[in-house]
Amino acid sequence: MLRKIRIIAAIVCCAVLTLLFLDFTGVLHGWFGWMAKIQFVPALLALNIVVVVALIAITLLFGRIYCSVICPLGVYQDIISWLARKRKKNRFTCSSSISWLRYSVLAIFVIVFIAGINSIFALIEPYSGYGRVVSNLFSPLYQWGNNLIAYFAERMGSYTFYSVDVWIKSAVTFIIAAATFVIITVLAWRNGRTYCNTICPVGTILGFISRFSFFKPVIDEEKCNSCGLCARNCKASCIDSKAHKIDYSRCVTCMDCVEKCNKNAIKYAPLQAKRKTTENNNNADSSRRKFFSITALFAVFTTLKAHAQMVDGGLAAIENKKIPNRTTPIVPAGSQSLRNLAQHCTACQLCVSVCPNQVLRPSNKLSALMQPEMSYERGYCRPECTKCSEVCPTGAINLITTADKSATQIGHAVWIKENCVVIHDSVSCRNCERHCPVAAIQMVKLDAENPDSL
Repeated sequence: MLRKIRIIAAIVCCAVLTLLFLDFTGVLHGWFGWMAKIQFVPALLALNIVVVVALIAITLLFGRIYCSVICPLGVYQDIISWLARKRKKNRFTCSSSISWLRYSVLAIFVIVFIAGINSIFALIEPYSGYGRVVSNLFSPLYQWGNNLIAYFAERMGSYTFYSVDVWIKSAVTFIIAAATFVIITVLAWRNGRTYCNTICPVGTILGFISRFSFFKPVIDEEKCNSCGLCARNCKASCIDSKAHKIDYSRCVTCMDCVEKCNKNAIKYAPLQAKRKTTENNNNADSSRRKFFSITALFAVFTTLKAHAQMVDGGLAAIENKKIPNRTTPIVPAGSQSLRNLAQHCTACQLCVSVCPNQVLRPSNKLSALMQPEMSYERGYCRPECTKCSEVCPTGAINLITTADKSATQIGHAVWIKENCVVIHDSVSCRNCERHCPVAAIQMVKLDAENPDSL
């Protein structure tokens, strides 16, 4: 029963989060946008203490429920593992924990964040990795399907659906998303939760906390006959059936072992304290010191960085616009500054997916790789639109009103004399003046001494 509840909750969470990245209208974000904000790293970067404390408390109580229910990348791995099981059952074996790799990746994760190397930071963050996969690989398919429905709906006199442009916003981000998809899929197909228990920094943090969780899968040694069925179905490879031990730092509380055991020898219940040897205590103390050193350093620098930010129409042939060589990228008004965006953004692409005029797209620059920047070759940023600030879960783009947006200067408009039709074609225009929402453009005569000049 517990496994069925876990599966239903996981499917709902993963489906809703996937739709958030696919929904280009922004409608779903008004209802379910909070689900992106309860992801561990986004909540940590946004200093959403309530969410972080709640996730830690849930882990201390129930184990790594977050990894098997809330994290979309974890649920995706479970889906792939389930499909692989259709081909070959009882395919897992118990393996020892690669602690040095887990803590090394966590240390790198903290160091690159402190150093501001966000491109590497974003590569191994699970929520952002899943978001890039959906935005770059699945979203075009979803949009093509929408365009097909819109085509037939229009032929039947219905305009409920509308067509959208489908294009690759960043070749670099697309390649990274494709590589992430292939690596995660192969690992999950072959070995289940390998990524979660060897690479994922969130899995390492929650794995350490889950060692002290109140409820755990517990093996009843009197009932267990060491058949190994639980171990062969454990996608985390953390059950040693012969020694009647479970590595709770890798267990994701999926309940598969509880359901598979035909002797009822495994139950999800409070774990009774057992006497440990001095050697085990020393190992645990060593691991504990390493963990707290890394996470404390991460928490301190996250807080300091966040505090620093608080103080701190005709028939002429139409040519495609060219992207100007900007010295400084243009970022949304809600981001406050380029520095704030760089320090808080995990490059999940949620704001890029929801931008109605496709002004936001992933950056190809190494210093801000995959983070959003504004470019106006395919449209303009609507003055009344604040969707990017509404969906950002990390505080990289803060929630603003339309009044705040209109009062925030994000760049300067530059007049390119040789491209102006008044100069080039000797015609009257005034479009820039008429369309400026803040009346910042004032027209002057081309020739001050000639009253008939344009």
